[in-house]
Amino acid sequence: MRWLLVALALLVVGIASKGMAAGDAGGYKTGNAADVMDAEGNKFVVPEPPKGAKPAEVKAYQAFQAQAKREPLAMKLADAVGQNRVAINLMWTLLTGFLVMFMQAGFALVETGFCRAKNAAHTMFMNFFIYPIGIVGFWLVGFALMFGGAATVANFGGLMAQGFGKEFTISLFGKDFGLWGTKGWLLSGIAYDTTIFTLFLFQLVFMDTAATIPTGAMAERWKLSAFVIYGFFMTMLLYPLFGNWAWGGGWLANLGANFGLGHGYVDFAGSGVVHSIGGLCGLAGAMVLGPRIGKYNRDGSPNVIAGHNIPMAILGTLILAFGWFGFNPGSTLGASGGGNLRIGVIATVTMLASASGALAAGLYTWWRTGKPDPTMACNGMLAGLVAITAPSGFVGANAAIIIGAIAGVLVCVSVQLLDKWHVDDPVGAISVHGTCGLFGVLSVGIFADGTFGVGWNGVAGAVKGCLYGDWGQLAAQLIGVATLIVWAFGMSWVFFKVLDRVMGLRVSPEVELEGLDLAETGVLAYHGFVREPEEPVVVTPPEWIPSARIPQLVETMLRKPSPTDHEPQTSTVIEERPSARLYSVVLENANSERAKRRWERLCHEPHQAPPEFHEVYRHLVSFDGREFVFRGGDPERMRKAVERLFEGYLGVGATVTVEV
Repeated sequence: MRWLLVALALLVVGIASKGMAAGDAGGYKTGNAADVMDAEGNKFVVPEPPKGAKPAEVKAYQAFQAQAKREPLAMKLADAVGQNRVAINLMWTLLTGFLVMFMQAGFALVETGFCRAKNAAHTMFMNFFIYPIGIVGFWLVGFALMFGGAATVANFGGLMAQGFGKEFTISLFGKDFGLWGTKGWLLSGIAYDTTIFTLFLFQLVFMDTAATIPTGAMAERWKLSAFVIYGFFMTMLLYPLFGNWAWGGGWLANLGANFGLGHGYVDFAGSGVVHSIGGLCGLAGAMVLGPRIGKYNRDGSPNVIAGHNIPMAILGTLILAFGWFGFNPGSTLGASGGGNLRIGVIATVTMLASASGALAAGLYTWWRTGKPDPTMACNGMLAGLVAITAPSGFVGANAAIIIGAIAGVLVCVSVQLLDKWHVDDPVGAISVHGTCGLFGVLSVGIFADGTFGVGWNGVAGAVKGCLYGDWGQLAAQLIGVATLIVWAFGMSWVFFKVLDRVMGLRVSPEVELEGLDLAETGVLAYHGFVREPEEPVVVTPPEWIPSARIPQLVETMLRKPSPTDHEPQTSTVIEERPSARLYSVVLENANSERAKRRWERLCHEPHQAPPEFHEVYRHLVSFDGREFVFRGGDPERMRKAVERLFEGYLGVGATVTVEV
């Protein structure tokens, strides 16, 4: 069967390539005098005017042709300059694409650090495995759907300057609405071209950024098998289609040209196309999956489930901030004049927004809780980066500070609201990328200052927001936000619902409680550091146990009660009513080994345990996997507390009873 699939894949590649003319794969013909332009973007070569052109245009073309014949050496020099300009632009795009690829390491560190140790290998592996899944899916289908239509990149020259694809369109209100591209499948045929391959690599790492976001929002309870299927859904359908509408010459980009709404939907580097797509997809997935076990109490109040390695998350945040210098400045797709030298402004406003976002989130949590929360400061920095991604090409320093600060507070408020609505997001990905991504899209329509973007999406003049007089631009951005919510959230919710019905999204409660590392990946992240269930367990007591009593407590907790336990003790671990009689709470018809592992996990993470754990622990003498022995406390109250602690864990038919 495997060999048959391989043969079919090779056959598809062969059919796609056979008989189709390739592009300029060697780069020998790409770049010439037609790619030379001045600082304002005016072309050196006067193009041939279309039929019916004005006499002045025809005259200018004829004059240029006459001059070119008189000065052939100048034309050869112009050809060389044009090729060098294209080469610089391609190199810039590749280098910044490499930077964006390294952001995968940052995402992996942030998400893994914010998760618990028992799920670290699983979380890290998802961040790694989405990369090869994304590459294959985007190569097969995604790139052609996204850019195989009306997309052009003037900075690249050659085929990408002319447009190599054909857009599938429908006609509405007398206008063409582009929906998807129809050429470039498997990067074969005419797509075998150096400029198209460069664009593929750069856009691939953007796509992979979007695809990795839900791995954080849905972490610590997601089956790997379901995750793999999601990966192809994201990279072959969800991301490419919206990407075509916004960046591939589709209908959103043409809202300006067709309906006079500013410059159409404008998203310089992807607050919406990349981050909102990932965040809204993660929101849908988290809602279908449901919260982690123990995240919410019966009264609806949330419990803090702390990440296991905050320094790891902080390091990952700094790696992401570094990678963003590829993300935003690289989106000029060039560094050789014609407006491309805006890269210095873009890099600086990116840095400013990240700083103001981190500072705002840190100060907000300091004000709310009395201490600056490092996890929210990290998310604040990322929120500022996400929010500045769309407007980074069109705003100055002051606007960047404002955008970043708003995003830093917005991400904190969003996290609180999601907790209130029982949407469990272990790393805050929905708030960082979804909420702040939508805000970034709107920021273009508010703060764009008219200093950049002349001719964007085929509309004359520079891009301006409503603060500078263009309310049509804000309207276009609002349409983009509405489309993102309907498409990214709506389609993802349907997809996850169907997938859950067909194969199940979530691991079993037993696997979730014991940790996904061993069950889902077959390895432990910290083998030898986090002890496996069959090894002796060192019990970490809650903070209210005096440190001097810890050795005695550990010894007591790990042994069975002896007959002498029924005699009054003068040296018990907890000095609470030492003369009180002993009684037992018994787990009937339960798996004792599973119950032991559940208790050991609670003892390892007392700060994350529910309140019932501390109530039980205060009166406990010992536990052997079946029988809790207590001294003091109300027996019925202890029974109910134990029942709540092991709810959903003991299996069908298990009961909790009191024996006096």
